[in-house]
Amino acid sequence: MRRTLRRGFTFLEIIVVVAILAILATLIVPRFAGRVDESRLTQAQVQIKEIAKGLEMYRLDNSKYPTTEQGLKALVEKPTTDPVPNKWKQYMETIPQDPWGNEYVYLSPGTKAPFEILSLGPDGNQSEDDIRSTAPSGTPTPTR
Repeated sequence: MRRTLRRGFTFLEIIVVVAILAILATLIVPRFAGRVDESRLTQAQVQIKEIAKGLEMYRLDNSKYPTTEQGLKALVEKPTTDPVPNKWKQYMETIPQDPWGNEYVYLSPGTKAPFEILSLGPDGNQSEDDIRSTAPSGTPTPTR
């Protein structure tokens, strides 16, 4: 009768491997976490630029920007509130939510420009981390 030797990992070997993986994770994960925040900021800036382009096209056709009350929805559906645009076209398929799942805030007139588009950032409240477009060209400026 032959005995077969069973080989496996000892408890100590498993603990050593887990410790090595934990050390690697603590070094690598923070680098990627920062990238996620960066990519969301960039995504918000790109979306704000696209919305601003839609607003510029709206203004070219209708001689004015949508009012705050009409909102960004005026780029997707013809407004029914005054002033109703005469030469309205669909300027965007949809208005995206910001990368944190919030609606963009639209003000017309803006505080420093004809309009202002605002992402409330990761906290969803008006604060220092907001990303806003205040330039007439719609160039987003983070207020961090």
